[in-house]
Amino acid sequence: MHTLWDERFALRTDNIGSSAIREMLKFTSQPDVISFAGGMPAPEVFPIEKFKEACDVVLTEMGDNALQYGSTEGYQPLREMIAKNATKYGIQISADNVLITTGSQQALDLLGRIFINRGDRVLVESPTYLGALQAWNAYGVKYVTIPFDQDGMRTDLLESRLRMGIKFIYVLPNFQNPTGVTLSRERRKQLIEVADAYGVPIIEDDPYGQLRFEGEHLPPVVVLDDEMRAKEVPIYSGNVIYTSTFSKILAPGLRLAWVVAPCEVIRKLVQAKQGADLHTSTFNQYLAFEVANSQWMNSHIKIIRSTYKERRDTMLTALAKYMPEGVQWTHPKGGLFLWVTLPEGMDANIIFKSAVESKVAFVPGDSFHPLGGGENTMRLNFSNSKPEMIDEGIKRLAKVIKDNLKA
Repeated sequence: MHTLWDERFALRTDNIGSSAIREMLKFTSQPDVISFAGGMPAPEVFPIEKFKEACDVVLTEMGDNALQYGSTEGYQPLREMIAKNATKYGIQISADNVLITTGSQQALDLLGRIFINRGDRVLVESPTYLGALQAWNAYGVKYVTIPFDQDGMRTDLLESRLRMGIKFIYVLPNFQNPTGVTLSRERRKQLIEVADAYGVPIIEDDPYGQLRFEGEHLPPVVVLDDEMRAKEVPIYSGNVIYTSTFSKILAPGLRLAWVVAPCEVIRKLVQAKQGADLHTSTFNQYLAFEVANSQWMNSHIKIIRSTYKERRDTMLTALAKYMPEGVQWTHPKGGLFLWVTLPEGMDANIIFKSAVESKVAFVPGDSFHPLGGGENTMRLNFSNSKPEMIDEGIKRLAKVIKDNLKA
């Protein structure tokens, strides 16, 4: 319904819409619905006792500072810890290369704020992370898309896209949201080389990198980019901006993430963040540092990997057992999601309505395609449901799909 307020909103709000996932979660919040729709970690792996201990330490020993305003850049020891951990992968950075943000979503918004002019073209995979599209739509961006296969982004098509005048490339190389696919080492190198040749920066979004439970570790794109460059400059000043988060390895309720970038990019992001929220929660940063800055963290991540591997395996087994012929799916080696492709002509949005009636939910795949398409695809989350619920949920979903095939 059109109201008086519609005439008062800024023009940029015309490009802002509700998240399809957030809207769908309203229908799937009933306790009897088995939901594969959200991108939520397993609450069973939240380190609640560790947080209790850390809260006591922080409030008892550092309460005056932890409850005070902080610097926009973030809590210095936390930034130093992130920089130190990054050097283990072979990239030389200091705390000056690190900005703490209020979740990865804020990082994406700030990057849009400092880079995107109305009408700028941004290259994204299709499908890609819906949250990035939401963050940048308000800035009047135009998307150029590139398809994927089992080895990730089709980098053989990259040059043809970059000739169109691209502001930056956005990529999720590890266990991509929504497909679960990983960008191969060879393609990571090709991405870096082609982007560098055309002078186009890369935003590497890596929320799931530590959640690999199968296959060999692949170095982040930012590390390969650093290796390619001459070492006259000791601190990283390359072509990649890297983002990651504590949401998947500690808890999303902290709303804590970080950006690694050349110092001049960090300075501009800091200016943008000052106008957004002054700084990320001081208390949460102290808390995360207290919990994460210990050897315990390594064993905790192993527990997460083991839990998610069991749930992924259960989902893959159930898909093979129950799904009708013609349905295909990806085989993620880590992360939280896999991607299902239905036979041509099927519409996942129609399936969704029937599925919710059968008390099972997912996210239709068309939401992840910025230029349309993907009507016969869906994203399934396996991290948030216990194995017995996964088997039952896939059984229900398969029945709905079979019934729609017959109709």
